[in-house]
Amino acid sequence: MLTPSVRPALLGLAASVALAGCAVGPNYERPKLPTPPEYRFVQAPAQAQSLADAPWFQVFDDPALQALIREAIASNLDLRVALAHVEEARARAGIAKSYLYPQVDASASYSARGASSTEQSDDTTHQSGVYGFHLSWELDLFGRLRRGQEGAIALALASEQGRRGVLVTLVGDVASNYFLLRELDLQLEIARQTLRLNDETVTYFQNRLDGGVSNRLELDRIRALREQTAAAIPEIERQMAVAENLISLLLGRPPSPITRQGLTNTELLPPAIPPGLPASLLERRPDVVQAEQILVAANADIGVAKSLFYPTISLTGFLGGVSGDLTSFLGGTGGVWSLTPSLFQPIFQAGRIRRNLEAAQARFNAALAEYQKAALNSYREVADSLVTIQKLAVQRGARENGVVALQDASELSRERYDSGLASYIEILTADQQLFEQQLLLAQTRGAELRARADLYRALGGGWQPQP
Repeated sequence: MLTPSVRPALLGLAASVALAGCAVGPNYERPKLPTPPEYRFVQAPAQAQSLADAPWFQVFDDPALQALIREAIASNLDLRVALAHVEEARARAGIAKSYLYPQVDASASYSARGASSTEQSDDTTHQSGVYGFHLSWELDLFGRLRRGQEGAIALALASEQGRRGVLVTLVGDVASNYFLLRELDLQLEIARQTLRLNDETVTYFQNRLDGGVSNRLELDRIRALREQTAAAIPEIERQMAVAENLISLLLGRPPSPITRQGLTNTELLPPAIPPGLPASLLERRPDVVQAEQILVAANADIGVAKSLFYPTISLTGFLGGVSGDLTSFLGGTGGVWSLTPSLFQPIFQAGRIRRNLEAAQARFNAALAEYQKAALNSYREVADSLVTIQKLAVQRGARENGVVALQDASELSRERYDSGLASYIEILTADQQLFEQQLLLAQTRGAELRARADLYRALGGGWQPQP
């Protein structure tokens, strides 16, 4: 049976809870962004299928590369940091949710006091104890706590998208640097083959000089070309070591050699897969989704700032018991309770609350611009990758034809020199041009592989876990 003093307080509490469905501040709506109907430089008709729909272990069909990506996912330190941020954000969201519920604390206290009289020479000691439960609850009448929870959940989702973004970047970086290593392997093989050919040419002209049918000028020019080829080898090896060290860092291990397959000029490239529809990019790209969740949190902060203009209603109570001398003071019942509703309404704070709302609105405007920028940048990166893939294919065809022509020119120049129809300058020019064109062809093939990895990353793929 409720006492007359408790019934009004509980009725007021029920009325406050019934009104708590109202939350001040704007509800989030996704901003309208200019979305192109299809990507630039798409040669085939646009369709929903996208390269990013396939998991990375199907796109990068190379056992050595797959092993490196799996190791990177398991050991990369940036990914561990991102995962820790996700766990922190989830915990903060749980903290924000806890404020919606009453807080109950247990407490106990004990006191003893003594008094003495010099006249009667008698001492008295009084002991008492209080124990019970404290309750405190802020009634979220205007949605301040719910808006805070909404923002905390959005930040937790943003941190999860940040982790996905790190994973997408990690897969792309491992693949790109792996393809760079394979390109450098091919360049190194070309340089070594050219150096062997230069050594044979040097020996040939040395024999002609010793036989008196040539001159030292020809031999010196041939040797200079040989040394130029030899100087390219350590530079390629240096670039290989730097790329291996970078991959080792991505794998979370000290600098070490990287196992890989060799690249050839006849290797088939992965088939072209449609990039999909631009509208789906806003849902797939982790950085775009992360920027939107930050925008959701900023929108919730506006509601929190607006709620500070309204009263704050809270309820505190205590239920417990007493023992010792205090029971006599309370009438000997041995129990105690209290229920205290309170209201706080800001009156004058020199514009502090107004400026806080203006700051929240400014943060929302900044988050909106960042979201729009992330979306536009995603379209740009996909378009860049598509045009790069197209133009590199044309470039590769031209350079393949150039290598074939220069190989023929190198053989013809030697035949013409042996027949006395040409000077040794033709041999030098043909060999040097062939070497440079072969290196350019190797660079183009490596760039084509990296461009496909960049497209996969730009489309937001690579985050699906391997079963």
